[in-house]
Amino acid sequence: MHKSIVIIGRPNVGKSTLFNRLVGRKSALVDDRPGVTRDRREGLGRIGRIEFNIIDTAGLEEAFDDSLNARMREQTTIALKEATAAIMVIDARAGVLPLDRSFADWLRRLGVPVILLANKCEGRNADTGLFEAFELGHGEPIRFSAEHGQGLDQLHDAIAVQLSAADAASEEIDAVQADESLEDLADDEDEKPSGPLRLTIVGRPNVGKSTLVNALLDDERLLTGPEPGITRDSITISWKYEGREVALIDTAGLRRKARIDDRVEKLATSDTLQAIRFAHVAVLVLDAQDMLEKQDLTIARHVVDEGRAMIILVNKWDLIRDKSAAIARLRDRLETSLPQLKGVTVLTCSALTGQRLDTMMPAVLAAYDKWNSRIPTRPLNEWLAAQTERHPPPLSKQKRRIRLRYATQAKSRPPTFILFTSRPDDLPDSYLRFLENGLREDFSLGGTPLRLITRKPKNPYVK
Repeated sequence: MHKSIVIIGRPNVGKSTLFNRLVGRKSALVDDRPGVTRDRREGLGRIGRIEFNIIDTAGLEEAFDDSLNARMREQTTIALKEATAAIMVIDARAGVLPLDRSFADWLRRLGVPVILLANKCEGRNADTGLFEAFELGHGEPIRFSAEHGQGLDQLHDAIAVQLSAADAASEEIDAVQADESLEDLADDEDEKPSGPLRLTIVGRPNVGKSTLVNALLDDERLLTGPEPGITRDSITISWKYEGREVALIDTAGLRRKARIDDRVEKLATSDTLQAIRFAHVAVLVLDAQDMLEKQDLTIARHVVDEGRAMIILVNKWDLIRDKSAAIARLRDRLETSLPQLKGVTVLTCSALTGQRLDTMMPAVLAAYDKWNSRIPTRPLNEWLAAQTERHPPPLSKQKRRIRLRYATQAKSRPPTFILFTSRPDDLPDSYLRFLENGLREDFSLGGTPLRLITRKPKNPYVK
């Protein structure tokens, strides 16, 4: 288990740029404006040979009410309570501000070991701020540039010292627990490790995605509130469901492109689309009071186009009076507007009260299994022969018969089939949809995106 290092500081001092530098990729959203980061984001940091969990946090503000800034500060406090050490970042070009002094004192009261980092030290303009940092009382500041990677060797040494101190403090506990853990290791020896299921929560703004994630975790891990668009980054949280590893990903709400004119929102939208691209299963969250509007359908089609498994979760179901009529309208809309996901699982719940939330994960695992399913070649071709006999393909443009010779499944995730036919270009899309629906119905693949690729068989006598 890697030790955790938390990055803190006032807004716009370069915390997310430092986070991206340590994890080795542009994971956190970065912009010149302050306050872009809101939820805390975790990643595996690495400098040289040392590895550690690194946590990016929101910019600290002097707020203690029920406002969004106060809730952001509370999330940072939770992260610090579980941390091995904190990296306090200041902007050396701006110098030490009263807010920096306030938070330096706050860290001292918390008793968390602090590594002081004077960021943006690319030029001589930073020298004054660098010297001012000594007065914060957290030792000698590290001269650093997160943008250019300057000072990584000094940061490496400082983090190594803190990790070594934490390891030394836990040696006695490890020795006591060693005998107990040997028995557990023996039991788990035969189990083969597998990668986590990547579960992405998507939907429009303010439908309750972050509230849903918090309810699943039984923890106030993510910021929530009545303000739409609180979530900006796609936050990945490691979670276990009945012993199974799950990477739970909360995403920013997706609005129509025509309404997106803010740079940060564009970055957040791009981050969400990337989270869908790398998901295994996507949970499309709908607002029960405004179900399956045009933007919901756009998101669903994007999930299908990416070939991800999907279930639909109708949130805020406790606010609906005529539940039968509401679910009937939803299913009618799905049949007419989303035929490519015929048979998709639709669940209702209330993330706020926890009502029917226990039905979600079994449905997710069932959708994941369908997404991974494979059909043997023989049953597949027996099915194809029966389908073409019952409903033969139409004639080609030259009024010739189109022969479907055989089919094979090329891959899963999503299930992809290659259909060998005499005239692949003349086979209409309507007939391919007929075959797709037949596959879903006869092989229990309802709600799973399918791929049908037509090819012409090679002529063995061509040479």
